[in-house]
Amino acid sequence: MNPISKDDIRYKEAEKRVKKIKNFYVFVFVYFAVNIFILIMNYRQLKPGGTIWHLKYFSLPLFWGIGLIGYAINVFVPGAILGRNWEEKKIKKLMEEEKAAHNK
Repeated sequence: MNPISKDDIRYKEAEKRVKKIKNFYVFVFVYFAVNIFILIMNYRQLKPGGTIWHLKYFSLPLFWGIGLIGYAINVFVPGAILGRNWEEKKIKKLMEEEKAAHNK
């Protein structure tokens, strides 16, 4: 097996991916920790006879969870949303439009 240089572009790309994955796991931990804490606090403030199955108790985890899913797609399915191919196509399109505008 050949040693991998830290200057190798593949190494740098892999390093970036590992950092993104690590940040995702930290984000998941924070998501669960904060939402469990908030749900416990809401439960403690619940009046007798009240129910915790109310939208206000689950709106934060729900919407934050949607963001978490989007982040997971970005981390684990690179290029799924506005990926590298999209950027290249958009750059070419904008350059062609600018060239056409200068030729008129």
